[in-house]
Amino acid sequence: MRLQNKQQEVLDARIAASDAVISTASVPGRAAPRIISRAAVARMKAGSVIVDIAAEQGGNCELTKAGETVLEGGVKIVGPLNLPASLPYHASEMYARNLFNFLKPALPKGALVIDWSDEVFAGAVLTHEGEIKHEATRTAVEGQRT
Repeated sequence: MRLQNKQQEVLDARIAASDAVISTASVPGRAAPRIISRAAVARMKAGSVIVDIAAEQGGNCELTKAGETVLEGGVKIVGPLNLPASLPYHASEMYARNLFNFLKPALPKGALVIDWSDEVFAGAVLTHEGEIKHEATRTAVEGQRT
């Protein structure tokens, strides 16, 4: 048995035992290598997922369709397009939601009212009205003044 065939056999067994596979193999300027065969997908449990990041270059999975989600024998094969372009939107959305949830308690009637006894605010604010509020920062700064 050739080494490449043995490697593929071992890879197919690992894929079959996985609930989720994220494939990213690509070669700039060339089609993505096909490393996930139809037979390997057929051995996976229903409900498993393959996310083929190389979908735009033809995909690492034999069943990938760029820009689509394919269901094959209960296995979902996702072939996203331009995945990096979608990340900034989601990161910004998550940051905005976190910032809103952080500030919401301090805006009970629409005006900013900070409860300095709230450990979240006390731990997040470095300075306020010329005073260092954050204990670790105050200790570090005052320690440097001596």
